[in-house]
Amino acid sequence: MTDPTPPWPSLGLNLPYVEGSMDGATPRWADIEAMALAAEQAGFDAVWVSDHVGFGDPATGWSGAWESWTLLSALAVATSRLRLGSYVTAVPYRNPALLAKMAETLDEVSGGRVILALGAGWNEPEFTAYGFPWERRFDRFEDGLRIITSMLRTGRADHEGRLASARGALIRPRGPRPDGLPVMVGAAAPRMLRLAAELADEWNAGMRTPAALLTMAALLDEACVAAGRDPSTIRRSAEAMVEIGAEATPDDDLEARGSWDDPIRGTPEEIAAGLRRYRDRGMDHVQVQLRPNRVESVRAFAPVVEALRALA
Repeated sequence: MTDPTPPWPSLGLNLPYVEGSMDGATPRWADIEAMALAAEQAGFDAVWVSDHVGFGDPATGWSGAWESWTLLSALAVATSRLRLGSYVTAVPYRNPALLAKMAETLDEVSGGRVILALGAGWNEPEFTAYGFPWERRFDRFEDGLRIITSMLRTGRADHEGRLASARGALIRPRGPRPDGLPVMVGAAAPRMLRLAAELADEWNAGMRTPAALLTMAALLDEACVAAGRDPSTIRRSAEAMVEIGAEATPDDDLEARGSWDDPIRGTPEEIAAGLRRYRDRGMDHVQVQLRPNRVESVRAFAPVVEALRALA
């Protein structure tokens, strides 16, 4: 009998969405759509859009960002096969019961292709600028996660939390997955890992090298055991930086490649070998961020997909 689990991770493409993030240019919708369609053609399994409103200081230097859920809705119509993920939605930015409805509705529009990835948020200036609550955001995240997972899995949430509540919040009508679409939690700290182990279908480690994943994955395993859960039942993912067109050097250590400062690089076969290390560290999925971040790089990535899937 053939093992249904491939020896390579599935691949997602992180799309540009911030001013100046498309190789120095600001991505317009036509650019984002073109990159997503190129990703579908190149063999990617998913596309991801991060959830920020901007970076920097609004008074002295602000890089604005397109709103993630509007982009995901447009991408649901523009694409036909790719899974669609938020990377990751900041729960304090939206009412959690409404967010669950948004995710269910997008799952309906996309034909069951949504991954709802959630986090607590980290960029304080955008919280301040937009009036999002910064204090006790982890309490707010926990309340929100409990409301969202209950609604998606049972169709209803009744939760009296520290900062957020739901009283008979229903999801009707239901989308194409009556048992609920998958919920991913981005987590590194103990409390967030505990919540991921207790409530999430998937866990995301953020941008990490294969070497850095060893300790984090062990902490997740411990959190799962403490929650009475088999660690093998939670899917795992991480983000990796890949530089297209750059040559590898003889002293490249693939265990230390994949970060902002040290991207994976080289021939398609060398890049594939670097991405394969993530699967060796237990990752089911890798969110790829490309440099240079433009449609030509996505097209040039197609041989990497072929080389990765040729690995046995």
